[in-house]
Amino acid sequence: MFELNLDINHFLDIYWQKKPLLIKQGFLDFQDPIMPDEIAGLAMEEEIESRLVYRDKQGKWQAEHGPFSSFEKLEEDATSLLIQAVDHWHSDAQQLIRPFRFLPNWRLDDLMISYSTKNGGVGPHIDNYDVFIIQGLGKRHWRVGAKNKLKEFTAHSALKHCEAFSAILDVELEPGDILYIPVGFPHEGYAIEPSINYSVGFRAPDQNDLLSSFTDHCLDEQETCVRYIDKEMQHREKPGKIERQELTNLHEIMLKSCKTPEQLMPWLGKMLSESVHDLDIAICSVEHSNTQILEQFNEGAQFTRLGGLRAIYFEQDPDFVYINGTQYNCEEFNTLGHQLCDQDEVGSELIELLSENENALIFFTYLVNSGYWYTV
Repeated sequence: MFELNLDINHFLDIYWQKKPLLIKQGFLDFQDPIMPDEIAGLAMEEEIESRLVYRDKQGKWQAEHGPFSSFEKLEEDATSLLIQAVDHWHSDAQQLIRPFRFLPNWRLDDLMISYSTKNGGVGPHIDNYDVFIIQGLGKRHWRVGAKNKLKEFTAHSALKHCEAFSAILDVELEPGDILYIPVGFPHEGYAIEPSINYSVGFRAPDQNDLLSSFTDHCLDEQETCVRYIDKEMQHREKPGKIERQELTNLHEIMLKSCKTPEQLMPWLGKMLSESVHDLDIAICSVEHSNTQILEQFNEGAQFTRLGGLRAIYFEQDPDFVYINGTQYNCEEFNTLGHQLCDQDEVGSELIELLSENENALIFFTYLVNSGYWYTV
């Protein structure tokens, strides 16, 4: 549906996480996959994260969290309605994710959509993720600064801004244009006229995210843990001193569960495949049988992965796949597991495998009945 007009290898070599880039007509003949009234409809739903951002009469920034029942603010200038994880809830908008699959699935955060009235924006800020901003309806003016140390402050409890910056990129986006902004580069955008923007974000965990999650995993999964011992104790003339070997031994205990990258895989696979936002899971009221699933494939059905569902595997251990925070053993049919992780849709190419391997068919049927893969 959407084809990216970009030299991908050149982009990765020169721009990815290095410097911003304006991609004029990144999508040729762009047509919005969602309309403003549909965006408002999503903002009325309890499960969907939404915000209204605007300035009050005193010029102070304000932000309100959804769900919303009224959109009177959108009748005024300088107002923005933002919806997170739209790819989880809107199948047409989800198509905007696919052209960016040249990047790893585990790095994808979500598709955020904003509808802004004239002069609407969220102020100057710095994101902790890489983002591709696609211009839909209308036009928007963007400024991007260099990656320098800037003061950040809270403009509102839901808005973190940065101090003024000089622009290294000052552009006006028209429908189909794409602006790539690497992590850490300050930027601000304001609608020239009522407009829709689509932000495809790619986020990576930081040290604290990893350490906190790994600690929780160890507490939940390890029935026994290694405790520090010092059988070879000698008389201590300076009892207040922690000796070098003691520090080394304590450090070794901390690393006992993660001395090699392979030890981290069961935890990391579950962590990186968990969705940050709610999924629109519709579990089948009447479960499909294995025979019914195979019949659908033979009849030409295409099965689509649920929007926002994360499915990954490790090069070092290809027999396991991780889907929505759960580890699955696919040793007998890892080809199927990998296809499900690598592709958004599967169809007739699986018929032979599923016909010959009953366990593969059972596994795929389970995923369909769980609401993870579906056919229209």
